[in-house]
Amino acid sequence: MHNLDTNDIKDKLNQAFKNNSEIELLKILKDNSFLFYELYSRKYGIQPNFKEISFGGELRCDFAWLNDNSDGPEWVLVEIEKPNMKLFKKNNEPSMELNHAIEQVKSWDRYFNENPNEKKRIFGAVARFRYILIAGSIEDWSTNNALKWRKHHNGESKIEIRSTNVFYKALNLFRTHKEEFWSFKKNPISKNHSELKDYWENYRYMDLHRKLAN
Repeated sequence: MHNLDTNDIKDKLNQAFKNNSEIELLKILKDNSFLFYELYSRKYGIQPNFKEISFGGELRCDFAWLNDNSDGPEWVLVEIEKPNMKLFKKNNEPSMELNHAIEQVKSWDRYFNENPNEKKRIFGAVARFRYILIAGSIEDWSTNNALKWRKHHNGESKIEIRSTNVFYKALNLFRTHKEEFWSFKKNPISKNHSELKDYWENYRYMDLHRKLAN
């Protein structure tokens, strides 16, 4: 993993941003798990991330991973939007695209609240969910209006909104402090959603919490 071609990864990130392509960005992320570094609450002993987890028929998160906390399993569910998605209208109100993305993540929360058995079926056991929405560039989030809006939103909502700059931050840190990324070496790419159940069924940490959830 330490032999990654960071110039190539940066070029691909730049191209995804230039094309404002969610598809291109997702491809880069699936192939380079270390780019999620900034989003992991614990940087060492990280668990693998899984791509394209479907539930409830038409619902799907782009990525998910487990925070194996001492007080119970926290599952992180991530939605990725276009790198340069329009965030606000001229009147400083959230754009239709931003509102739609937020509502999409809210629909996950509603679904699992209404279908607790699905939480156990998909994730084994869940103490809580952490929802992350990645949308918009750091430049667009740096205006006074955007800064105030996001600060208030992240303080009041279950959904944590971050800019797509988190991936560049991870890349730049990797270039200067590769030793910080040893935990990603075991799982350098995203795992398929079909591997999720086998993962938590064979992870001893989940055994007790699965019994408590029954």
